[in-house]
Amino acid sequence: MTSRTIRSAIKLAAASGLALSLMPFVLAQDAPKSRGRKYKPPPETSHIEVLVTKGYNHKPIPNAAVIFHEIREDGKDLGNLEVKTDPDGKAIIDVIPTGSNLRVQVLANGFATYAEDFLISESSRQIPVEMLRPREQISTYVDNSGKASTAKAGVQEPVRPKTADPKSKSVPAPASTTPPPPTPLPPSEQNTPAPVSNPPAPPQ
Repeated sequence: MTSRTIRSAIKLAAASGLALSLMPFVLAQDAPKSRGRKYKPPPETSHIEVLVTKGYNHKPIPNAAVIFHEIREDGKDLGNLEVKTDPDGKAIIDVIPTGSNLRVQVLANGFATYAEDFLISESSRQIPVEMLRPREQISTYVDNSGKASTAKAGVQEPVRPKTADPKSKSVPAPASTTPPPPTPLPPSEQNTPAPVSNPPAPPQ
């Protein structure tokens, strides 16, 4: 074996040893990075669009308050998010996790409050809401279904019985200052002289 062959063999062995020594570093670069704690990726969210319109003419209602409540399976409210509708009557959010139970509440001046529960199982959901005028209060004595409310919007003042106007009260006539006439005394108490009887005529 010549010296050239020996040198070639030595170079080949050195190269193989170097490759084997570098192999763990190459594999470590390709391996996923380990974190100090367990990493939980955020859940996928759904795109939710609520369109608020008037029930009688289907025109959009701007600046209406749309409140989103995420509800757990046990019925507990996990918090709420309020969004105002734009001039087209739309309120859009993208933060509700897919598969959540969602309660949508809508408040607008001059309309009855709207509330309904939805199961958000898709990646995009459109919810149309038609607002109605306030309705009569539900009663067990009178059927008020479908009747418009007779109460005016705003703070309701209690109904008090009407009292007479003090200006319209009749003023009693002032008491007379003239003294009443004296009461006549009975004859026995009157200080009148006794009547004089005629003297008898003298004899003739």
